[in-house]
Amino acid sequence: MINIDKGVSIILHDWLNVQKDELVHFITDETHLKEAEAVERWAYGADAILKTTILNSQLVQKGDVIESMADVFAKENVIIGATDFSFITTNAVKTAVKKGARFLSLPLSCTDGSSLLENDFIQMNPQTTYRDAKKILNVLKNAKGVHITTAKGTDMYFDIKDRNAGYFNGKASRKGLIGSSSFEVFVAPNEDKTRGVLYLDASFGYLGLVENTVKITFEKGRIVKAESKGNDATKLMNYIESFNSDNMYKPGELGIGLNRLSKTRGVSYIEDESAYHTFHIGMGRNIGLGGQQEAAGHFDIVTNEPDIIADNKVIMKKGEIVC
Repeated sequence: MINIDKGVSIILHDWLNVQKDELVHFITDETHLKEAEAVERWAYGADAILKTTILNSQLVQKGDVIESMADVFAKENVIIGATDFSFITTNAVKTAVKKGARFLSLPLSCTDGSSLLENDFIQMNPQTTYRDAKKILNVLKNAKGVHITTAKGTDMYFDIKDRNAGYFNGKASRKGLIGSSSFEVFVAPNEDKTRGVLYLDASFGYLGLVENTVKITFEKGRIVKAESKGNDATKLMNYIESFNSDNMYKPGELGIGLNRLSKTRGVSYIEDESAYHTFHIGMGRNIGLGGQQEAAGHFDIVTNEPDIIADNKVIMKKGEIVC
């Protein structure tokens, strides 16, 4: 574990390159006042202008409260989304970035009582993940489809024709950039075309670790069945149903983890989905990732050691980048 003030310095200095007199809007919720205080200390020492908004933690995932702040976002230099849930996929963020703001998605949710800003994985070198990301992006550029298999039986196909892949490595140091504390390559697959079987064996995202591998069947871009020993499949389907949004059954993102300091521990979903040797499927909203799918939220399910092929070009073998 690292000191929370060091974690804040990594975020605001190294990733965002906040300058004197820049306006930083730190958006969090009532469960993360410790982080808000640490950001205030850093901003005071750096002569930055800090604006802090404390939201109700129950209102963020759906996104409506964030969309209502769109006009405010458009007037700010730096926006940090530091609630329990990510809102990187909202239209409000997309619009603000187009107008020159830079945005960092920093979901602080941790299940063990720690602060994400105290966890070692945020010390990953962005330059290392940039080099890995470029290798993958070169293969995905102009690719029409991605085929993923695993030793446990996963056999999934994602149609990405005319969809642009991108990457996150924490950095959002210039105008008009979006950054995320999840270090990954991502692409929004074409809606209604994802198909196959996923043997989910790592993480449910916000819900923590998978206890028993879940067999999930996708047809025409949506989950149609989930099966497992124990109650893992039921837990997943109940969680999706709780959003009361049909598009939450539909994949909105394919992601490949790049952070070699991350592990799938079930403590932070950001750490889980960032972990090297894994891939994840983001369910639901994908507007800010280059897709066209609105939904009541977004969450990621993470699977270990994939073989990934894009248009017959191998990207990963058992979770190792080989391209």
